[in-house]
Parts: sequence; structure tokens; C-alpha cells
Amino acid sequence: MHDHEHDHGHGHHHGGRLAARWHRLRHAAVPHTHDSRAKVDPALESSRDGLRALWISLVGLGITALAQAVIVALSGSVALLGDTLHNVADALTAVPLGVAFLLGRRAASRAYTYGYGRAEDLAGIVIVVIVAASAVAAAWTAVDRLLRPAEVTHLPWVAAAGLVGFVGNELVARYRIRVGRRIGSAALVADGLHARTDGYTSLAVLAAAGGAALGWRWADPVVGLVIAVAITFVLRDAAREVYRRLMDAVDPDLVDQAETTLRGVDGVQDVAAVRLRWIGHRLHAEAELVVAADLSLVAAHEIAADAEHQLTHAVPRLTSATVHTDPDSHPGGHHHTDLSHRRRQATSDG
Repeated sequence: MHDHEHDHGHGHHHGGRLAARWHRLRHAAVPHTHDSRAKVDPALESSRDGLRALWISLVGLGITALAQAVIVALSGSVALLGDTLHNVADALTAVPLGVAFLLGRRAASRAYTYGYGRAEDLAGIVIVVIVAASAVAAAWTAVDRLLRPAEVTHLPWVAAAGLVGFVGNELVARYRIRVGRRIGSAALVADGLHARTDGYTSLAVLAAAGGAALGWRWADPVVGLVIAVAITFVLRDAAREVYRRLMDAVDPDLVDQAETTLRGVDGVQDVAAVRLRWIGHRLHAEAELVVAADLSLVAAHEIAADAEHQLTHAVPRLTSATVHTDPDSHPGGHHHTDLSHRRRQATSDG
């Protein structure tokens, strides 16, 4: 893990504080990534404490949402309904990660030769549909309440439920951060910090309860709409990541890193092609290398094996690589068809 803190000097002290406050505000309003690949690191995946922390966090957020749902039924607060759905949506995004852990450990079979990592993507689609339904429900209810105002009852309980949402997220945040630091999982620590920012959304329910207590009937549905927008950001984030993984998208920096690593391997003259794809939360690579045409089969194999080994060390989350070597006299895959035809023609003539 790298330290990215920089000292900007005394002259930027006040500007730095303002920038830090703006960053916290923007981070609270614009949700973090819910891509489970970004949340998995070796320390988390290999640790029973890390897995236990994920499931306990999921249960904690579930209990928080359940307690809030009871108050929603009693009070009719659409702001609290939105916050309840927000906590449910946030908790559900952990499900693909759980699927990845459970099914990802199963061995590949003759039918599923790449294993079961794609089950994580299918779970992601289900989560996107559920989050979308929760966003529509929250927005629809808030707009309906704006058009047909109604009194919110049990205001002290509504305010208490908002505090429950904040406390629930804060407890989950502290637990994730503590376990993450103990096992050395930067992903779990980051997820804890994200849960902490999500807790501030619950505090908005206090504003709705306070406005309703002052007789402002619009306060509750307006806050409900704001929280519905927050759920929409979660939806956008999750849908984008699911779409990217279904389309086999990867970070271009990873491709650059793979090409740089391969070009640094002794004996590699050029890199004709590199392809990376995610299967679950693990990367797989295919590479075509150009080597000297006069090499023996054993020497070319040694270069390919060295390239594969260096690649798996240099690219994070890369678990396997298939490396093909082309002689510099026939570089690139476009020669393969001609070579095959020529070889078969020569065989038939002989």
C-alpha cells in the first residue's frame, strides 16, 4: 500500500482545509464504487476475519434497515423510507462479493472450464434491478406526497430512526476499519470509510423530522427526494460497473502495465497483442510475443514461461496468462491462417 499524502506547505493551509471539506461533502453526495473487484484484495480474500467482517456488516446494515422500516410503517415518513431503501441498497451491493467468495472457490469443471467467477456478474445484474426498483419506489412516494401532502406522525420516533441509521452505519464503519487495519486489507478499510459517509444520509432524516415539527409539510417529501437521488447515484455506479464487466472492460493502465512488463522480458522483441478480462474478481490475460525466428522450441518456451511468470507478478489480481510466441519472420496472428493452409498443402502434396 502506497502513501499518497503530500506536504503542500503553510501557504496552502486554509485552502487545504476548504478543499478537504469540499472533498468530504462531494464524497458524501457522490457515492463510491460498488465494483466488488475493487473491494477484494489478497489480505481480505485469504482471511476468515475479513470474510466474517463482510457478513457481520451486511447483517448490521440489515438490522438497521429493518428497525427503520418499522418506524416508516408507523409514521408514514417518506424521507425515512428513502433512507431505509438506501441502506438496503447499500447492503445488497455486498452480495456479489459474497457470491464471488463462495462460488469462486469451486474448482473448474469440464463444462465450466474458467470456473464460476461469472456468477458474480449475474448477481450484480440482480442487485442493479433491485436498487433500481428501490430508487423508483422512493422517488414515486416522495413525489406523491408532494402532490398530496399528509401529516407525518410519531416525529420523535422518525428522528430516532434517523439516528439509528447514522449509528448503524458508523458502527459498521468502525468495525470494518478496525478489522481491515488488523488484517492489512486496504479494501475493507476503504469500505468502512464509505459506510461512514453513508451514515450522513441518515442524518438528513432529522432535518425532515424537524421541518415536519415546524409545520413544513414539504420538508419530509423533499428530503425523501434528495435521498432518492442518492440511491440513483448508487444505481448509476453499480449499473456502470456491471455493464463494464459484462463487456470485458479493464483499466487501460493495466494493459499498459502488462505491455511494459512483457517488453522488459529478455528475448522479447515486440508485443503483438495483449488482452485482459475479468472473470469474477480475478484477471486473466492472453499475450502474443515476437521472438527471434532462429530460436529452438525449448528457448521460445522458456521466454513464454518467463513472460507469464513476470506478468502474474506485475499485474494486480492476475491469476493466469496464456502466452503465444511468434517468430519475427511471421509476427502477428494474421499469419496463422496462411501458415496453416501452406502446411496442410505441403502435407497433402507429400
